[in-house]
Amino acid sequence: MRVLRLIAATILCVATQTARADDTEPAWRASALAMVPAGYVAGAAYRTDGSTGYLAVYPATSNDPKTPASVFAARQSLAVTLSSDATGVVSAELKPRTEPGADSDDTDFAKLHADLAARRASLPEGTEPCALGAWSIDKDPNGLNVRAEPSVKARVLGTLPPPYRLKLGGSENTPEGGWLTEFRIIGFRDGWFLIEGAKPPGKDYEDEKKYPRNAPKPYAGRGWVASNKVGASYANGATRMGGLFQAPFVDAKWMSAQRQLGGAIDTDGGPKRIFACSGLWGLVESDDGVRGWWRSLCSNQVTNCS
Repeated sequence: MRVLRLIAATILCVATQTARADDTEPAWRASALAMVPAGYVAGAAYRTDGSTGYLAVYPATSNDPKTPASVFAARQSLAVTLSSDATGVVSAELKPRTEPGADSDDTDFAKLHADLAARRASLPEGTEPCALGAWSIDKDPNGLNVRAEPSVKARVLGTLPPPYRLKLGGSENTPEGGWLTEFRIIGFRDGWFLIEGAKPPGKDYEDEKKYPRNAPKPYAGRGWVASNKVGASYANGATRMGGLFQAPFVDAKWMSAQRQLGGAIDTDGGPKRIFACSGLWGLVESDDGVRGWWRSLCSNQVTNCS
């Protein structure tokens, strides 16, 4: 609950946050790009210290669903020796990164991720800690299976209802396809999300007195669901909108991306697909096929998550 409260507080102070990913780059960055080792992708040039510059770099596989990056993993940077006029690069060396870099001012998110890292021991072994809102997109009338392990062969603990629409007196805000079953994502492993806290579809949005007692009730405990059955909305993660990051860090390479009906992605709508998660980040695919990381996803079905 503490993590969720911190997320809410962070979203409320979005206006005071600044995105560093699109700041003006130093002149030496263009030369440094040619020295990025194979297997890495360059991000922002986050620091210049005398005759040395530092370029954020992340593994090229960071946005691959089979090998998603972790916000908790050790990071590296390309340390470059600058020319005498500081506009070019003489040499470069890949080094462990000892300082947070361009996202060092995101103190609220740093605390949130520290809290999540501390909870790793309470999750099944090998599970990546996450904290995202989401919903089931499975239209199977029998519901989405929630399993005891991240495997289609694992025991079914319960199900999440398919889209649901009240037969009489439903809210005018009811989505065209019916209310979706919402839950919290708390972990990820091998193409599966660990979830908990599922809510009856639409109950939070309908008049409590009119919500049917016989409405479908989801399994609300902890369990695993396949990632291709999960959807969500983009939430405001106090970072650069209009695109996705190649790794779950604000100084990673940034790629512009589009919504389904056109226009740059923002908190109006959600991704075409969610592949993985790490901390407060989700690895997603936009409607125009760009695959990358977005910080903060939510499950609000009535308004945007700004």
